[in-house]
Order: sequence, then C-alpha cells, then structure tokens
Amino acid sequence: ADSKIGDAVSYTLNQWEYLTRYTEDGRMPIDNNLLERDIRVFATGRKSWLFSDTMDGAKASATVYSLMLTCRAARVEPLAYLRHVLTELPKRATEADITDLLPFNFAKTTTA
Repeated sequence: ADSKIGDAVSYTLNQWEYLTRYTEDGRMPIDNNLLERDIRVFATGRKSWLFSDTMDGAKASATVYSLMLTCRAARVEPLAYLRHVLTELPKRATEADITDLLPFNFAKTTTA
C-alpha cells in the first residue's frame, strides 16, 4: 500500500501543469478562493431549493442567485441594482431589449 505522503507527491507531480498554470499569466489567481466563495452560495442554497413548490419557482430562485453573483462579479451593489431594474422594467414593452439592465451594463451606467 502507498503512503499518504507518496500519494500526495504523486498527485502533485501528475497535476503539475495545472498547479503551475497561474505562473504563465499574471492575471490568473494563485488559488480559486473567489470561485469557491461563489459556488458556496449554490451549495448552501440547494437545501432551500427543495422547498420550491413549482419548477417556475425553482427557475426564479436560480435566476435571482445568478443575478446576485453577476452583481458581485461586476462590483455592483445588489440592492441598488435591484431597485434600478425593478423601477425600470415596468416601463419597458414586453418585447423590448433589456440587455442594458444586466449587471455588467448597469456598472457602466453608474460609474459614468
């Protein structure tokens, strides 16, 4: 049987290309803590989603989670974003283009 340290060294050597990839591009983080933090929201939300009464309710929850994480990625304050969207959306025609209301575009309008 292999030792635990032997397993760890073997894993490291087999994954070396991936473990050192961040050294090839200074924009890449050394760890994936931000991604792990964002995924945690979904992992902890799974139990809550069990209480969605309908498929539409589950889709709505997933949409809200996605929008809030996109706000975080775009460095947009979620409450300000929701206030803007929920004020602006009723003014639009049903078939209107609403891409300007996406969080990344909202960030551009609020920093100008």
